[in-house]
Amino acid sequence: MKRLLHTPLALLVWRIALLYAALMLCRAAFWVYNAALLGPPEWSELGQLVAGSLKFDTASVVYADGVFILLSLLPLHLRERRWYRGMLFWYYVIVNAVLIAAANLADTVYFRYTQKRFTADEIFFADNDNSLQLAGKFMAENWYLVLLWAGLVALLAWGYRRRTHEESVFSRGWAYYAGGTAVFALAAGLSVAGMRGGMTRMTRPITLSNAMLYTADSGKANLILSNPFCILRTIGNAGSVKYRKYFTPEELPQRFTPVHQPADSAAVDLTGRNVMIFIMESMSAEHSAFLHPELYADLPEKGFTPFLDSLMRNGLTFKRMYANGSRSIQAMPSVLGSIPSFRTPFVLMPQSLGESRQLPAMLADKGYATAFFCGSERGSMGFGAYARSAGVERLVSREDYEAKHGTRDFDGYWGIWDEEFLQFTGEELTAMPEPFFAALFTLSSHHPFVVPEKYAATLPEGYTRIHKGVAYDDRAFHLFFQRFGGEEWFRRTIFVFVADHVSSEKFAEETRSYPGNMHIIGFIYTPDGALRGEVGEITQQLDIMPTLLGLTGNREPYFAFGRDVLNEPQRPRWSVSYDGRFRALTGEGAIVLDDSDMNVQECPATPAADSLAQNFRALVQQYYTHIEKKSYTAND
Repeated sequence: MKRLLHTPLALLVWRIALLYAALMLCRAAFWVYNAALLGPPEWSELGQLVAGSLKFDTASVVYADGVFILLSLLPLHLRERRWYRGMLFWYYVIVNAVLIAAANLADTVYFRYTQKRFTADEIFFADNDNSLQLAGKFMAENWYLVLLWAGLVALLAWGYRRRTHEESVFSRGWAYYAGGTAVFALAAGLSVAGMRGGMTRMTRPITLSNAMLYTADSGKANLILSNPFCILRTIGNAGSVKYRKYFTPEELPQRFTPVHQPADSAAVDLTGRNVMIFIMESMSAEHSAFLHPELYADLPEKGFTPFLDSLMRNGLTFKRMYANGSRSIQAMPSVLGSIPSFRTPFVLMPQSLGESRQLPAMLADKGYATAFFCGSERGSMGFGAYARSAGVERLVSREDYEAKHGTRDFDGYWGIWDEEFLQFTGEELTAMPEPFFAALFTLSSHHPFVVPEKYAATLPEGYTRIHKGVAYDDRAFHLFFQRFGGEEWFRRTIFVFVADHVSSEKFAEETRSYPGNMHIIGFIYTPDGALRGEVGEITQQLDIMPTLLGLTGNREPYFAFGRDVLNEPQRPRWSVSYDGRFRALTGEGAIVLDDSDMNVQECPATPAADSLAQNFRALVQQYYTHIEKKSYTAND
């Protein structure tokens, strides 16, 4: 037993455990120092807070000590040399004294001034001429944290057990190299998993916003986070808020403001109705024969969304709806919060944890139960984390489905097949108290473009690889409406259908370039026909939240970059996006601004277009002003 405790692997586990202990001590200091800002943790949420903390601490440990871990397990006798062991010791002490202890304790003080964790942005703080003077002042004022740092460094140095003689289980021969290589490979795999937050194909590398999976409180999300994860995860893009201040603070809101005042009277009053938003994977407008009849005039297969087309004919259809981004994670804040993404997806920015009042939170304050449904694993792709930050109370995922219906409906790639998950969602909505707000993200119309075997021979082949999957999802929605169309809650629900972005598989030539490559399906359907007609002007995902607030009788100011299509005729009719340049598609044509200096690169030569270009500059400036302030409310 003693020999096992002295093996390189056992000593490494002990040294890593010390780092977890140091991180938890830093987190305790962080909470004590900022308790007034964070509030007391409830006993009921303690387990979730600890679980989230361990996930981010794991990422921090791997970011800081990944090299140390691998060097400690190198399957060579070289690691037994005295100088090699000395090198590992000083790496462990020095790197962790800076990245684990110093960075987290600096965060303890820094957070009070900025309400965000220490990120890559603050690296540039050292460029100031008085950096050392300021650092010395902070250290003198917070001397007790300096003492804690010294104690943590001493703990790491003492606990390293440098004088312990390492004894490999396999000391010589092929067993030494084979066993050592197996352990090394396992450690490398676990390190990658720890850095990413998991290793399934549904897992995207975790970012700061994933802390919202463990708490609905953005303040406590900051408590969960730790460094060096926050620093290294934001290097390169996520922390940047550089922008040109084209207008003075007095001029800016005259050109564009994200603060909305509710209309005195609504064009259509649907106060008290349930709201159900379907965010549909890759539902390009070109899939629909209703939106693009000209594409299918001479073809045998007339589009791939016949059921959705029938709903569009009987609902309020946005004929020219455009996505605000090209990635699924960009669609979430656009649809639920009316917040665009420009250089960096909003969800991936540390500033996204700032205070906000998004659609789910506003409806929750009016008594709505809130839920977000996605058939992938809980926490995958960042969807659930963002939904929580937007004010959604309940997350329903693959795990919830399989707890009730077993594992047979997993598609083998992303999650539960959409047909079965939509049926499950309907069952859950039937049990929810009214009024409710719910959003669902579909999965099946996605690479690798497979459908359930039972439909492989009956669904249309189409003209691109995705068309069969689109037809499958259209059928899934049809079956959902067939089963639940007679329910009372169904008749009292406003259904919103909107794509996250266009498909990677393009059919028509015009969809291969801007603006066709942003044209998506978007419409609102009410079972009683309260909303009918077509909107021919340009609309965007950002317009969904304001329009729904108008329909549901909102009477308070709110923050949104879109417009209420039915009640705000004075706001610009455009769709904004970023693809290396800032773009706004308007009725006058496309306005393109250079990223570096915000000069107009393309714009129709009309007075109206010139005025819109000025307004577009103001929108971009407002966006980055609020990113910088980390606040997205009407009252900031």
